[in-house]
Amino acid sequence: MASFSTTTEQIPVRVLGGPTALFEYGGLRFLTDPTFDAPGCYDVPGGRLTKTAPPAAVPADLGRIDVVLLSHDEHPDNLDDSGRALLAGVPLTLTTPGGGQRLGNGAKGLADWEPIELNRPGGGTVTVTGVPAVHGPGPREEVEPITGQVVGFVLTGEGLPTIYVSGDNASLDLVRQIADRFGPVDTAVLFAGGPRFPVLFDGELIVIDSAQAAEAAEILGARRVVPVHYDSWAHFTEGRDELVAAFADAGLLDRLDLGHRG
Repeated sequence: MASFSTTTEQIPVRVLGGPTALFEYGGLRFLTDPTFDAPGCYDVPGGRLTKTAPPAAVPADLGRIDVVLLSHDEHPDNLDDSGRALLAGVPLTLTTPGGGQRLGNGAKGLADWEPIELNRPGGGTVTVTGVPAVHGPGPREEVEPITGQVVGFVLTGEGLPTIYVSGDNASLDLVRQIADRFGPVDTAVLFAGGPRFPVLFDGELIVIDSAQAAEAAEILGARRVVPVHYDSWAHFTEGRDELVAAFADAGLLDRLDLGHRG
């Protein structure tokens, strides 16, 4: 394994609710899966998604956003109406190949292991690599026709920590592939929550649960895990308490960072 990190400094991560988090990296400000709508219901194929809590901040309070890391654009619990409006004012959105086509101007899709270099304000570059993810159990060719493409991201740069953003991923086998290429990572922003739907995949997980998040931390050699995607929506079956318990059971509680909320 090759580590790209040459620093022990941990970057602050501002957790905003659901899958949405804000962090600065190499002088650039990154936002994950923007969801800023008020609580309410969304009709989706096969059922309804219910948002149960407001975001911890609104877009106007966030300041400059340079890049949105969008795991996928097809589900409102990852990109809602307010999030779509925000994209219009962001210079670059990195997402799935299909999402890059659907979203148009300002959006670029990344295939598996495809890197893009971004210029840092003070000189040098940040590399964002698209990494594989699958939004349900089983092979991607069986899952993607039902739940769509998903992408994760790894951020690297000279003198910077290695950051992994999982997106809506349910596969620890893919986490192992990512660890083989980029591990150990300094910070893993893991989408968790253990969402399940009776009408999808016989109720099996479509994103990792808390125990799997702890296992992913171990696979990645992650020095820190910031979980997102475990609150504010009714279809998440596990929350903060389950995450804390799972990391404690795995002897990894010292690596769990619930982030700065708000």
